[in-house]
Amino acid sequence: MKVNTQSVNFNADQKLLDFVQKRMDKLDTFYDKIIKADVFLKLDNTSDKENKIFEARVSVPGDSFVVKKQCKSFEEGTDVAIASLERQLKKRKEKLRAHL
Repeated sequence: MKVNTQSVNFNADQKLLDFVQKRMDKLDTFYDKIIKADVFLKLDNTSDKENKIFEARVSVPGDSFVVKKQCKSFEEGTDVAIASLERQLKKRKEKLRAHL
């Protein structure tokens, strides 16, 4: 799956980009018709510890899913957001099967 990753207000290192790519690739096991995924890694300018925002937009035929999570680290945000996307994709797949 093609994952377009953009980092806002900072430069992401290759290790983080590879981590995000690896986690996003796991979504293919739940729903094989994913067209593309856009990921935005944002650094909030607050003194709060949870200043890292992970936002993902996954496009599937006829729909798209958006998940936005704010956590202490991008890795934690990625894991929480991917779990949410997995639930949404499984739900969509079950709905499609019900119509067949």
